[in-house]
Amino acid sequence: MSSDEYDIEIEKVGKHIKKLRVDAGYTSYATFANDNDIEPKQYWRLESGYDFRLSTLLRLLDIHNITLKEFVDGIEE
Repeated sequence: MSSDEYDIEIEKVGKHIKKLRVDAGYTSYATFANDNDIEPKQYWRLESGYDFRLSTLLRLLDIHNITLKEFVDGIEE
């Protein structure tokens, strides 16, 4: 997989993270971040498709009460 292909996949993950936030009733990433003790800039980077640590993703999945499999299955092709 090329670097560009990795970037595309990471962008898809970011879009899915944003969808989870919106589905949880949050219109503002900053409000969601603050309500869940996440630095707003860090959370914005997640939604924007920046690379991040797996532990950060696992924390978000815990907040949304979903499994890693459920998250991956929900990513749009």
